[in-house]
Amino acid sequence: MELENKIIIVTGASSGIGAAAAKLFASEGANVVLGARRSTELEVLADAISRAGGRAMYLAGDVKDEGYAGALVDLATKAFGGLDGAFNNAGIVGEMQPVPDMSIGNWTDVISVNLTAAFLAAKAQVPAMKARGQGSIVFTASFVGFSNGGMPGMGAYAASKAGLIGFAQSLASDHAAEGIRVNALLPGGTITPSGGEGNPAALEFIAGLHPMKRMAAPAEIAQAAVFLLSDRSSFMTGSPMIVDGGISVRLA
Repeated sequence: MELENKIIIVTGASSGIGAAAAKLFASEGANVVLGARRSTELEVLADAISRAGGRAMYLAGDVKDEGYAGALVDLATKAFGGLDGAFNNAGIVGEMQPVPDMSIGNWTDVISVNLTAAFLAAKAQVPAMKARGQGSIVFTASFVGFSNGGMPGMGAYAASKAGLIGFAQSLASDHAAEGIRVNALLPGGTITPSGGEGNPAALEFIAGLHPMKRMAAPAEIAQAAVFLLSDRSSFMTGSPMIVDGGISVRLA
């Protein structure tokens, strides 16, 4: 098992990549702490993990709340004994509009959820990992933060995800000597509620941008997260790991 006995926080765990990752982490032996806004979905997921033989706790809240970031770490420590890893995956796309038409409210919301929440998470998680002498933090960025990929109207989203890559690299530099690794995972188009799930026209358009002519299943992205959180990536930190079906290659 790649994550046996590791204690890992997963945010954005109520659906999509986060839910798939939580299930996979648990199947790989991890003790998982689930975070998202929707309590009912977290309860269902935790129950499914338990019925499959895994170990999971959950706490609903808002990743923009500094107190919630600390509460997730506290839950990991009280329930399982500490913190070894975090998959900070929560994020939103926001309004897809050209910048002149975009509201300041949308800009602020996207930056707050996608970037400021990452800062709050790291602020709470790093001390807990330092106490154990090691750890791995993974942020879900996006190919859009690296290369737009022909996606129109994504100024706020692209800015937040590009900033997240830079933040991960800075955090990695700050804490590498303490045994804490920090990497960014850059998915391509993925079939999730925010990725066009249930909208055939949107799915077809996004799939067509990829050289593989399809979108990822959440479980495919989760597999990459397992690698970044496992000891197999022990000499890897500050890296933007691209898992995007070749869309970045198409634009190179």
